This record gives sequence, C-alpha cells and structure tokens, in this order.
Amino acid sequence: MRVMFPDGGYVDVEEDWLSPLTREDLQRLLQKDQSEMVEKFHEDRLENDTFKTFEEARQLLLRKHQDYGAKNISESPGGPLNGLRVRMWDKQARINNLVDSNAGPTNESLRDSFLDMLNYSAIALMVLDGRWPDE
Repeated sequence: MRVMFPDGGYVDVEEDWLSPLTREDLQRLLQKDQSEMVEKFHEDRLENDTFKTFEEARQLLLRKHQDYGAKNISESPGGPLNGLRVRMWDKQARINNLVDSNAGPTNESLRDSFLDMLNYSAIALMVLDGRWPDE
C-alpha cells in the first residue's frame, strides 16, 4: 500500500503491517514524525548558527584584546562598567544612525557593530562576575 504525504511524498508499506492501523492513523503518525523532523532540523540549525556566531565573536574579542589589553577596560575613566557603558552607547548610537538613515556604513558594517556589542556585553558580564583581568 502506498501512503501519501501532504507534500506529495509517499511511502510504500506492506498490508499486513497496517492491519491494526487505518490508513488515516498511519498518515497522522507519518505527518507527526515529519513535523518533528522539520522542527529538529530548525533547532539543530539554530544551535549551530548560534555556536558559529558566538565563536566568531569570541575570536574577534581575543584578537582585539591583543591590541587593547586588559587595562583598556579595567582602568577606564569612571571604572570598567562606565567605560563599557560609554562604548556600548557609542555603538548603539552608530547602529541607530545607520538603521534610521538607511545609509550604508563608511567603515565598519552593522554586523561588525553588533558583534562589538555582543563582546562588550560578554566583557561586562566578566567584570560583574569578577573575572576580567586587571593586567
């Protein structure tokens, strides 16, 4: 017996296997499995894309840390959190200007600005947790 899926796909199954199930029961089961597979695919993709994004941000943070050093944050005027707040405020103002004006960036992309915001947030969490180095 051939059982059809809503998307046009099908599966051939043996009649005796179906004896306790109606055709409609089998279609419901297969549709449920198909829906779960699609949902799992999207969850896996989101997890993978999230990992890639955080890994890219991590690598950028470590490269910039080589240039700036820890004191760039730890010795900021007004303290580390104030320094981070100012940097994040500047990035947010830049993002707002580019989005509101619909203008293309002259230097760094919106994506770069959002990566910087992600890293400033990570640094702020390290500062709050007492894990940002002093030197």
